[in-house]
Amino acid sequence: MARSPAKPARATASQGQLRIIGGDWRSRRLSFPDAPGLRPTPDRVRETLFNWLAPYVGAARVLDPFAGSGALLLEALSRGASRGLALELNPAAVSALRGNLELLRAGNGEVRQTDALQHLQGAAAEPFDLVFLDPPFHKDLLAPACQLLEERGWLAPRAWIYTESENAPSSLGLPGNWRLHREKHTGQVHYALWQRQALAESTGA
Repeated sequence: MARSPAKPARATASQGQLRIIGGDWRSRRLSFPDAPGLRPTPDRVRETLFNWLAPYVGAARVLDPFAGSGALLLEALSRGASRGLALELNPAAVSALRGNLELLRAGNGEVRQTDALQHLQGAAAEPFDLVFLDPPFHKDLLAPACQLLEERGWLAPRAWIYTESENAPSSLGLPGNWRLHREKHTGQVHYALWQRQALAESTGA
């Protein structure tokens, strides 16, 4: 008896979809392209992060330089951030994130298709209160992005910066006036939340 051809493997339910955890759009499910390198921050990690940030998200100006699916930016806007700017080079990801912002009627969210490091080399039009840094791993993008944020005026005086990295926070070599507030790791990924301090404050002057 001839065997029927095997069915193609079914994608997991989470593949190509993200769920907003809290705020005005809580439980909304949104699609994003299944492109190489696009790895939305897992639900559990986002929940932990936004518990850390709960007192600071409302009315914050948010920057997401390596936006990918835009999960972190969308979560912040859902929870009351006043403005969000996403930078992303992948055209499919940019199109999907713009579509999701339109679907949610989030007129305070903006997406620019650009290389993050090149964009951050320019002077900031305004400082941001909250920055999400989740660059592709093993490409040495995190430290240069942090230096540009600090040097080019992208950060408010007491800005919060979230980082995801393949290495422990203590080994990242980030600006000396960034104070490590919280950290956690899951598997091979390290998550950390930093707060910027004035240079005089960080040196004890």
